Amino acid sequence: MTELEDFAARLKTLTDGRASAPRIKEGVMTLALDVAGLSEQQRDAVAAAIREGALTVPGVQDVRIAMTAERRPLKIIAVASGKGGVGKSTLSANLAVALRRLGVRVGLVDADIYGPSQARLMASEGSKPQAKDKQLIPVQSPFGIPMLSMAHLVEPGKALAWRGPMAGNALSQLIEADWGDAELLVVDMPPGTGDVQLSMVQKHKPAGAVIVSTPQDLALIDATRAVSLFEQTHVPMIGLVENMAGYACPHCGEVSDPFGTGGAEAAAGEMGMAFLGRIPLAIDIRRRSDAGDPPAAGDDAHGAAFRAIAEKVAAWLKGGI
Repeated sequence: MTELEDFAARLKTLTDGRASAPRIKEGVMTLALDVAGLSEQQRDAVAAAIREGALTVPGVQDVRIAMTAERRPLKIIAVASGKGGVGKSTLSANLAVALRRLGVRVGLVDADIYGPSQARLMASEGSKPQAKDKQLIPVQSPFGIPMLSMAHLVEPGKALAWRGPMAGNALSQLIEADWGDAELLVVDMPPGTGDVQLSMVQKHKPAGAVIVSTPQDLALIDATRAVSLFEQTHVPMIGLVENMAGYACPHCGEVSDPFGTGGAEAAAGEMGMAFLGRIPLAIDIRRRSDAGDPPAAGDDAHGAAFRAIAEKVAAWLKGGI
């Protein structure tokens, strides 16, 4: 490997893939740097680091950096299940929070048009999004995550008697909002494999899907249907999460398994999918979720369980799984 090739490899890590391949002519190294979403201080810091490294390359006497502000297309992760009641929304909220804590610029979309819950989970009830040029501007959650949900747009408790096309159009408005410098959207999908789900997948083409299931056989049957939907639409599978996996008695500490144990991990193996981890059935997770305090925002054992899953998702996004 030449010195220039070695610097180019280090440059990719240094700039998180924002820099073009460097070229040298007559002692001058030139490259382009995408600075979209970076503050002036961040731009200057990255440029200084590039110059410092470039001047160590033999033959380089000067460095010229062309700064551009190209907006990269958003990557989408769909969090899905074949049925409701398995904790998909809780997983979506905590996955977004955990990814944010890992340094990912993430936004959150509540795509469950008929039963939105992310506003409660993310403590943003009562917030209303603004609009600019017919494009929604997401609500800012207390956790540094921009987000949108139908709960931000309709009166609390109001039923939406919409047919599939109307729901699909509403979902598109949420996803096609002005997400600023976000690089990733976590989309909390509606339960099931119907028209809204199919329209979203075909139109917005998620980079990957995370499937959530409890360990019991009935939930796994429905999770398999969700996997089939993504396979038919050529969406890569990131992996499967087993939720409500084990209950520890708060009095004696004994662990029981009301929904069974290990079923999701076994199913992931049978389907050739990665198993991303388990989330326990815990009253603390339920209470904090109802209070708009995602456990992933903290560093206790429950927060660590969500963080471990987020680390695997982040690794997958970088090609590590």
